[in-house]
Amino acid sequence: MLQKSSNFIIYKPYGFLSQFKSNDSKQQKKRFLGELHDFPENIMAIGRLDEKSEGLLLLTTDGKISDYINSQKVDKEYYAQVDGDITVEAIEQLKSGVEIGFEGRKYKTKSCNVFKLSDVPSLPVRSKKIRDERHGPTSWISVTLNEGKFRQVRKMTSAVGYPTLRLVRVRVGNIHLNNMQVGDVVEVNKFF
Repeated sequence: MLQKSSNFIIYKPYGFLSQFKSNDSKQQKKRFLGELHDFPENIMAIGRLDEKSEGLLLLTTDGKISDYINSQKVDKEYYAQVDGDITVEAIEQLKSGVEIGFEGRKYKTKSCNVFKLSDVPSLPVRSKKIRDERHGPTSWISVTLNEGKFRQVRKMTSAVGYPTLRLVRVRVGNIHLNNMQVGDVVEVNKFF
């Protein structure tokens, strides 16, 4: 008999690793997704968010679903708060692709959809305070990718001179963060 897969949509908090536990002694003080819910034993994160990133994370026990969502067929959208008032020129550079370091080599990112948000997005307050306006302006951009290199959005914004201060994944395919709160876990029958 085929075993039904388990699928979850979560709002990964800032400061959590996209894994469930670790036997690495250096990571014993880290926080893991297993603190949020009693997940099935063979659960996996579909695409990771680094420790300092937050937002939409999909979990599944189905490797085929994971492979499909991680493929370039599914867009991932991020909201990034960047240091400074980002220019039109920098947005155009991000759209057409920038050179970043990846696995010890230079890598040119694929063209993607990037635009400056006209308003600060309505997101839950982050657990760790971000510097305030006294230290200079910040701006928010939307970046939609269908590739996902390690720390890609952060590397991209730094490459054009606007380091990322806060990064939130808000969409994977047609699944949106919507009004989820930090740490929310929702079990679903299927993703698409």
